[in-house]
Amino acid sequence: MNGLRSLLWGRGVSALGDGLWFTIWALYLTRIAGLPAVTVGAGLAVASAAGMAAAVPLGALADRVGARPVLVTLTLVRAAAMAGYLAVDGTWSFLAVTVPFTALATGGTAVRTALVTGLVDGAGERMRVLAQQRVAQHVGYAAGAGLGALVLTADARWAYTLAIAVNAVSFLVLAGTTLLVPAPAAQPPRRPGIRLVLGDRPYLCVAAATAVLSLCWAMLSTGLPLWLSGWTHLPLGLGGIVVALGSAGIAVFQVPFARFGHTAARAARTAVASGVALAASCVLLATTSGGAGAGAVTAVVLAALLHVAGELGYVAAGWGLSVRLMREDAKGAYQGVSEAATATVQMVGPSVFTLTVGGLGPLGWLVVAGVFLAAVAPIPALTRWAVQTMERRTSRTPAGTPAA
Repeated sequence: MNGLRSLLWGRGVSALGDGLWFTIWALYLTRIAGLPAVTVGAGLAVASAAGMAAAVPLGALADRVGARPVLVTLTLVRAAAMAGYLAVDGTWSFLAVTVPFTALATGGTAVRTALVTGLVDGAGERMRVLAQQRVAQHVGYAAGAGLGALVLTADARWAYTLAIAVNAVSFLVLAGTTLLVPAPAAQPPRRPGIRLVLGDRPYLCVAAATAVLSLCWAMLSTGLPLWLSGWTHLPLGLGGIVVALGSAGIAVFQVPFARFGHTAARAARTAVASGVALAASCVLLATTSGGAGAGAVTAVVLAALLHVAGELGYVAAGWGLSVRLMREDAKGAYQGVSEAATATVQMVGPSVFTLTVGGLGPLGWLVVAGVFLAAVAPIPALTRWAVQTMERRTSRTPAGTPAA
């Protein structure tokens, strides 16, 4: 479908801008804009909390007025907010651009998923298209991070200004390509989508349990650097190699892995396997405490491979469960809940690894491994509950009418 191909290209371009921005934002805000680090941290926390609160209402709005216009509007607002970073000169101006830029990202992801699932029928095809979107995202992000490295090397105001302008333009490109996507057929729920999803306890439980697996991202961004620097004698550059392995694995295997989310039962089993792989990765990292030789490097690389498998499985399972278990007439609201749950875990993830791995060392890795296993253990039973609830709801609904 040409529209989906346009959306794919737009996602890749905007991801390039994201990779560029997230490589430079810390130095730009503290060195160029002159903001105290505590102000930046507090502002990002406020923006993240706003994103969690806005995800479900934005998804419900997409159900009412259409996913495409909502996604285009969110993207244009984020483009304006990114350009606004050029005028940041204090706390209030920083909050004025950071809150909309960061907060709308979570809702935007939910609306994008709702748009894709509204355009594509069939579980297999939906999983394939979502996987393609993620591959484009990671390829673009890697390219943007490379450009960001050049900006950091120049370390001049003009370079940061150019980078911000490029990112703002990338959002305009995404908005334009989204307009080329055909509008899905409208199927507004008879009741507000927020009420529907917040009353769907099985779905909420599945979303919450699955979201815990998103700790895998903080595991690399926070846990591994703390571990390498504080508890081993290994080179810090090994962390970069692990990230590169992860990016390569996602680019090559995310589309094939999407087939593990074709049914709810299969997605639930994949979530369990993902949790086991991530737990095994944690245990393997714990064995490298004090390590310095080839054996320790090999253990870290093997842990990285397990992490890649766990992340690929988690993403495929997350799509499979969130899409297969949602109500078709409230896609946006349901995807908003999934994204809000993930955003909550991502917000606390750095603190989790700082307290466990940074503070407890090897024992901390074992604690996190236990968290992964505890999170995935109930997912098959919760999924069966959700499927049974769906079947009962469907059997009570007259043919041709949306479920109430």
